[in-house]
Amino acid sequence: MGGFNFRGFTLMIFTALLIWSFNFEACIARRGKYWRQNRGFSASLYKKGKGHGGNNHNYHNGGGSKPKPKTKPNPSPPSSPLPSNPTPPGGGDSSTTVFSVLDFGAKGDGNSDDTKAFHDTWAAACKVEASTMLVPAGNIFKMGPISFSGPYCKPNIVFQLDGTIIATTDPKAWGTGLFQWLEFSKLVGITIQGKGIIDGKGSVWWQDQPFDDPIDNEEKLIIPLNHTTVSPPMPIQSEMAGKMPSIKPTALRFYGSVNPTVTGITIQNSQQCHLKFDSCNGVLVHDLTISSPGDSPNTDGIHLQNSKDVLIHTSTIACGDDCISIQTGCSNVFVHNINCGPGHGISIGGLGRDNARACVSNITVRDINMHNTMTGVRIKTWQGGSGSVQGVFFSNIQVTEVQLPIVIDQFYCDKRTCSNQSSAVALAGINYERIRGTYTVKPVHLACSDSLPCLDVSLTSINLQPHQEQYHLYNNPFCWEAYGELKTPTVPPIDCLQIGKPAQNHAQTEQDLC
Repeated sequence: MGGFNFRGFTLMIFTALLIWSFNFEACIARRGKYWRQNRGFSASLYKKGKGHGGNNHNYHNGGGSKPKPKTKPNPSPPSSPLPSNPTPPGGGDSSTTVFSVLDFGAKGDGNSDDTKAFHDTWAAACKVEASTMLVPAGNIFKMGPISFSGPYCKPNIVFQLDGTIIATTDPKAWGTGLFQWLEFSKLVGITIQGKGIIDGKGSVWWQDQPFDDPIDNEEKLIIPLNHTTVSPPMPIQSEMAGKMPSIKPTALRFYGSVNPTVTGITIQNSQQCHLKFDSCNGVLVHDLTISSPGDSPNTDGIHLQNSKDVLIHTSTIACGDDCISIQTGCSNVFVHNINCGPGHGISIGGLGRDNARACVSNITVRDINMHNTMTGVRIKTWQGGSGSVQGVFFSNIQVTEVQLPIVIDQFYCDKRTCSNQSSAVALAGINYERIRGTYTVKPVHLACSDSLPCLDVSLTSINLQPHQEQYHLYNNPFCWEAYGELKTPTVPPIDCLQIGKPAQNHAQTEQDLC
């Protein structure tokens, strides 16, 4: 009886193991089929990932693993045809999603207005994280003013500019005037990259420049020295003369964005400023080319305002105003390895215009080549302002045929009549190190406020020679209410700098402090 029970028990265990083994193999087989189906589907989706954004379908499947996408998708159609627009709204494998403006009706012939096609392309790309909006090479896209805006767009969108974008010269497209042409606003991680060109067609705007329009005006420092006159650029006459609005737009503007990046592209012939960052954090610009004639009015290269944590490097800027302009609200700005010229050099300001309060701090500009510019490194403020500029470091600046290599001008005034005022933007901790090369008017001009002198100005390894012998008459540096330290002998000797601190206490008020 015991043997019978043992044999029965053994038979029961054997039967149970046999049934379990069969079920396990079936489970594995079903799981493998599921994984293969999902993997094959993901690959098919990738092949069709360049569709445009209309009639989107969500093909993202939460299960299974995703294959690593190929660099170049196979152009052959998948065995199971998918819709031509598989972009998943708000999800999916967005790293493979490319939206070409050609798929949204852009002609790219240089004559048709492609503004709507760009708008529709952006509307689709905006919904997909890390998607790419492609402006393909070999095409010229004519554009009116447009805003690529958030704040509800997905982050980390790439604007891949390989073709050429040109501004329309139809006055009707601009109405009574706009402040920007191409605007990217309230975005996170937006990147503009590629080898393409943004061309503002600025000459039709420059020709209408009124002679009394406020422009960068350091002529007062130049004309008394070489007894020559500097005239505004002569208007370029064409059939468009007098037809464009008086307000001139910035070519490319970023507003209220986090971690914007611009790299590789060329911006040329802007209507006014070429590239502007306003109220942005984490700005990165590198390997950029900006190109406009030296006599094009108010065509700043890069303009920074109310922006923090900025890195600009390895770029070439030729324009008709400041190569880089740093305005109020900027801090932690690092600029290096820039070729600047023609233009007006690299400037902080003007600050304090119309009795405004201005705050700028922690600015480093180093490893710069400047050729044929009006000024080199400059700080300019209007009388009547308040606030402060502090923690500025200019280092390793090579100047060639620069009119005024080192300038502080706290009596800055454009072509308006400016009255004398006692309040000023306070300047402290301004450091110049290894500024070398040739000048054509005057090497150093430090004109500081009577009520708030410049403090802690340091000069180290300054060697500035007149470009031609005839300029020797003007090689004496000029200083007014500038206090600091000569850390090494300078060429020419900057004997006008007052060593130490002013005898009278010129304390900042609470309004001045930043």
